[in-house]
Amino acid sequence: MLGAALLFSTGGAAIKTATLDGWQVAGLRALFALVAIMVLVPGPVALQRRSTAMVGAAQAATMLLFVLANKLTTSANAIFLQCTGPLYLPLLGPLLIGERAKRSDWWAMAVIGGGMALFFVGTPATYATAPQPRLGDALAIGSGFAWSLTVLGYRWTARSTEHRDFGAKSAMLWGNALVVVAALPMALPLVDVSIADWSVLVYLGVVQTALAYRLLARGLRRLPAMEAALLGFFEPVLNPIWAYLVHAEVPSAWAMAGASVIAVVTISRAVLGSRR
Repeated sequence: MLGAALLFSTGGAAIKTATLDGWQVAGLRALFALVAIMVLVPGPVALQRRSTAMVGAAQAATMLLFVLANKLTTSANAIFLQCTGPLYLPLLGPLLIGERAKRSDWWAMAVIGGGMALFFVGTPATYATAPQPRLGDALAIGSGFAWSLTVLGYRWTARSTEHRDFGAKSAMLWGNALVVVAALPMALPLVDVSIADWSVLVYLGVVQTALAYRLLARGLRRLPAMEAALLGFFEPVLNPIWAYLVHAEVPSAWAMAGASVIAVVTISRAVLGSRR
């Protein structure tokens, strides 16, 4: 789980390192990940199922919006606003998979919403790696909403005896394939792509995406839910550190305050949920 969190956390800095635009990074990253998942992630595949394609579509929206957000706002804002995905679960869970929200879930949703609002207080600083922070923040919020749909989709496939054996890997493949279809037409033509850019894209697809998911799958089979959730939270903690070391990005004080609120609520919910 720590290995997966470490690899996931490097995504923001690596995306900003590539000189290509967001559509090009998203499409080529997904193309390399598509091939690598077939090799690195075990399990059978059943791509003809409409249900796994729907879960894959939610995951594709998550990945595409996250890459576009990282090109426009700071890595810290992108990752912590994506972590607001739990904000939508009390609303969507009962409608989509029949999981009712508890009273504590509604309180957590309200506090996370307040933390998210702090990202939009004040005038954001702009960097060469974060030229349109407000638009990037909005895309990151969209990525968080799509991530909540992805989580619900994976929960549903795990609970369903019909989809349990092949749902996760099939959804991963669908997600990356849909990103390729959506992003590459916007990315063409590819002109003067440097060796450094190709190296970053291969790293993002093979290591930061496919290998990280492989480690995640192995970790979830061996750890209790609370330990898995807390170790996974190293991703948003490490993500802005890499961005600072590589690109000298410094989130605003309001953004850090909002990130702290989201972090505290997310960890608290993981602990309380595990105790129940």
